[in-house]
Amino acid sequence: MTATIDQDKLMEFLHKFVGDLGATMAAGNVVVGDRLGLYRALAQRPMLPRELAERTGTAARYIDEWLRGQAAGGYVEYDPESGAYSLTPEQAFALTDPDGPVFAPGGFQIALGALRSEPRVEEAFRSGSGIGWHEHDDEVFAGCERFFRPGYTANLVAGWLPALDGVEAKLQAGARVADIGCGHGASTVLMAGAYPRSTFSGSDYHDESVGEARKRAADAGCGGQVSFEVASAQTFTGGPYDLVTSFDCLHDMGDPLGAARHVRQMLAPEGTWMVVEPAAGDSVADNLNPVGRAYYGFSTFLCVPSALAQDGGYSLGAQAGEQAIGRLATDAGFTRFRRVAETPFNIVYEARP
Repeated sequence: MTATIDQDKLMEFLHKFVGDLGATMAAGNVVVGDRLGLYRALAQRPMLPRELAERTGTAARYIDEWLRGQAAGGYVEYDPESGAYSLTPEQAFALTDPDGPVFAPGGFQIALGALRSEPRVEEAFRSGSGIGWHEHDDEVFAGCERFFRPGYTANLVAGWLPALDGVEAKLQAGARVADIGCGHGASTVLMAGAYPRSTFSGSDYHDESVGEARKRAADAGCGGQVSFEVASAQTFTGGPYDLVTSFDCLHDMGDPLGAARHVRQMLAPEGTWMVVEPAAGDSVADNLNPVGRAYYGFSTFLCVPSALAQDGGYSLGAQAGEQAIGRLATDAGFTRFRRVAETPFNIVYEARP
């Protein structure tokens, strides 16, 4: 029996499909625009395609097509009378400054890197096996930092750390801090720069990321204040710590409970664990929104495969929610747990012994 097709509903779905198809191709175009400096040049003044090509040392025909697609997607503005293209202040804000509070190209960079694992993800669907974080394309590691670092830059020192009970005063006086799952060390270096009397130990199981973190710390002039080790969240060393931080990584772990227990053991008696996780509600229905959609997509290709590649039996996924994180903290022996801050992309929790 053939189902009756509602043409209006079909057209509504096809509109979604076309939008998604355009957005998929937009990812590559945005990354190209970032790498070639097209957005940064266009932010200076309105330009014709040939002017932008001359300014950036690129081929005019490619620039012409690129600009048309960017205008169709709302990423640049087009003046039909002059034929010139430009960026609004808001577009320039989100597209041109990798050190600013919002940087859209980083999100597309990690997406492109993740999609390169599509054949392996398809096979993992069939077998139920995992894909280690370290097995992904290098663009995943670089894009992850470029996507999350702007939020850390905007919020970590200004809002998140001060929201923790008594932590900022300890950091100002001189505290010992462990930053687990530190990746390229963006959060570690940022905290070290803000609190020169404190010492910081970053750790990550991915040795290439740790190597990059060491370079970043040296370039920032805080190499003597910061150290890094190749270690998992269940094996990092050096306690007792006044503060342990984990940024957008707990849900990627196959044994987050083991990590939480190890954090508890490594903390000083009045220490604090700051857990930064992707913004999520506690139910599927809570997360059926644009942010949830993006995180579920990343989680299918990155977070769940990473957890399933590890021992432990967990695969929380990027949309675990507050109840799941709080349950881990309680099961690990923490007696106090609360939400202290949030942004459109992150929720910050405080766990204390």
